[in-house]
Amino acid sequence: MILVSKLFFVKNYVGLTLWPFIIVKDDALKDDIVLINHEKIHLKQQIELLVVFFYIFYLLEWAIRCICYLNSYKAYKNISFEREAYANEKNLNYPKARSAFSFIKYL
Repeated sequence: MILVSKLFFVKNYVGLTLWPFIIVKDDALKDDIVLINHEKIHLKQQIELLVVFFYIFYLLEWAIRCICYLNSYKAYKNISFEREAYANEKNLNYPKARSAFSFIKYL
C-alpha cells in the first residue's frame, strides 16, 4: 500500500518503507516506477528479517558506517540494504526474482 505524507521527509529524501507501507513525499511520486521498485525491494528485505531485525540491522549498519565515513549521507548510501535496492531499482522484475538475503552480497 502506498501512502503520501510529507511528515517523514527531510532534504532530498522522497520515499520510505515502513512495512507494510511505502510512503512517498508527494502524490506524483506514486507513479515513479523506479522509486516504487526500490521501496518494494526494501519490503522484501523487511519481510525476510521479520521486520524488527531489519530496522535493528539497518540502524546498526548505518551507525557503524557513520563512524567509518564520518558522513551520514555516505553512510546511508553504503548500507547493504540500500546498495542492493539502488543497484536493482531499475530491474522491475527484481523484487519477485531476488533470492532471500541477497543484501548480504552488498555488505
